[in-house]
Amino acid sequence: MNGDSQHWDALALWRSLRPAQWTKNGVVLAPFIFAFGDRALTLDWPALGVVLLAALSFCLLASAIYLFNDVRDQAEDRMHPVKKLRPIAAGDLSPRIALGTGALLAVVALGVALAVTPVLAGVLAGYAAMQVVYTLGLKRVALVDVFVIAAGFVLRALAGAVAIAVPISPWLLLCTLLLALFLALCKRRHERVVLNRSAESSRASMRTYDAALLDQLISMVGAATVVCYALYTLWPDTVEKFGTHALGFTIPFVLFGLFRYLDLVYRHEQGGQPERLLLTDKPLLANLGLYGLTVVLVLLLR
Repeated sequence: MNGDSQHWDALALWRSLRPAQWTKNGVVLAPFIFAFGDRALTLDWPALGVVLLAALSFCLLASAIYLFNDVRDQAEDRMHPVKKLRPIAAGDLSPRIALGTGALLAVVALGVALAVTPVLAGVLAGYAAMQVVYTLGLKRVALVDVFVIAAGFVLRALAGAVAIAVPISPWLLLCTLLLALFLALCKRRHERVVLNRSAESSRASMRTYDAALLDQLISMVGAATVVCYALYTLWPDTVEKFGTHALGFTIPFVLFGLFRYLDLVYRHEQGGQPERLLLTDKPLLANLGLYGLTVVLVLLLR
């Protein structure tokens, strides 16, 4: 292999790691952020370094799973209007290199997690096992596939809590589950409605999804997400922990975020890449910034 081939293999490998997807692992930081405002807990800044290591381990493991998934699904991906551009499906990256790199990343990820705490390593091992089963079959079972995706986000939140040994609110886990379901259902709608026939030929579960059903599920889960978050911010235990009722002022930002995302899904026919929208859509970015600023002000002025 000459220098040019090595260079392009490196670029193809980097693309296959899907670094843009690493933003999903920001969920690992959520327990630290909410625990930092809890008057009953004392967290120091080194705890942030620990939770960042937990997020890093999830990034490495997620990339390992993506490589395994792309090798497994390369034949189906070649029939997909978008996924056919993935390096393995396009023939730009050797499956052997992909699997070898994936195995290495998985070992490093579990090693980092084990160095933090064996419990974190256990959570990562559970996530890896679930994703392997998902890749081998569950991703082809309609509705089950979106629940597996959502469970992955719940495990991320749980990982952030066990990494710094803080209790995690059931409300936070429930909000995480519902929001992840909402995003996953929007993605399936995009694949079913926008990609249409191409999506059907590239994924078996698309044949059993109904657009009208997806619309109802999105509405139901979106409403449940807002109600759950509102109850969490105003729940007596939450008020006692944070010493204020003012977290309720963040509810309008959650509403706007969901409204804007639905606008992108239905009017602009986007939603196939949630991680891209969350990084590039200016109204969503501004809303997220204002949400964070509001939380900081509430905690400072309580």
